[in-house]
Amino acid sequence: MIDLTKPAPVPKPEWLKVRLASGPNYEHLKAKVKTLDLHTVCQEAMCPNIGECWGAGTATIMILGDTCTRACHFCNVKTGSPRGEVDWLEPRRVAEAVRDMGWKYLVLTAVDRDDLADGGAAIFAGTVRMIHKLVADAKVECLTGDFAGDLAALDIVLDAQPEVLAHNLETVPRLQSTVRDKRASFEQSLSILRHAKESGKVRYTKTSLMLGFGEGDEEIAATMDAARAAGVDIFTMGQYLRPTKRHLEVVEFVRPEKFTRLRDVALGKGFRQVVSSPLSRSSYHAEQAFA
Repeated sequence: MIDLTKPAPVPKPEWLKVRLASGPNYEHLKAKVKTLDLHTVCQEAMCPNIGECWGAGTATIMILGDTCTRACHFCNVKTGSPRGEVDWLEPRRVAEAVRDMGWKYLVLTAVDRDDLADGGAAIFAGTVRMIHKLVADAKVECLTGDFAGDLAALDIVLDAQPEVLAHNLETVPRLQSTVRDKRASFEQSLSILRHAKESGKVRYTKTSLMLGFGEGDEEIAATMDAARAAGVDIFTMGQYLRPTKRHLEVVEFVRPEKFTRLRDVALGKGFRQVVSSPLSRSSYHAEQAFA
């Protein structure tokens, strides 16, 4: 019997269909990641762009293991307790991958590590420094968590001088507790972005929103204003896609033309760069956005 009290899931539209991951570049990168015992957010978060990005020879490396101490309701990364374990050789392996793959721009992200006193900031910093040491002309974008609001931990990352410091607001203020782990908050995330910019230690800051949770246009615009007031330079927007039935349902599949309109709205608010499309993610075409 059909449950008439619960709305039927919204079917995925044509504009969200992507090609299967394949090709020599994809296979080469997949083998390299496995050989060096690295994790990518492309795989762990089931990113729909993995075929395009890996086919072009780019990836987003995820450090500090594959187990996150947070349990956000949109994310497919495994959650649990890493029990303080840290792989101190990981920075060199990541830098070697950058060198061997010929990457000139890397997005470096991580699981949240609330089990560590510094939230994993030392590994972030060590990885940035090792990349700059082995590949002097490589640019690094650090997509970090909120370090539980610890700005001293953030300073550890900033002192390593990544070219971009990114941290995602994820959604509008009203939906924060619905979408994110209870330890996250809009104001805490804004404080990370604001401090990074005001520190003068990083050239650009960046944040991202997922759309499709039921947010309104005025809420999106207000979130843009808050991000811009915090000094954010690069703003990205993409469609939330439900990774499994255990995660939040999609309320709306936002049409491509609305993403285009929202891009114009954001540019009008003064962001240096805006990336906005259904399949955009915070690290999607990151190098082009930086350029």
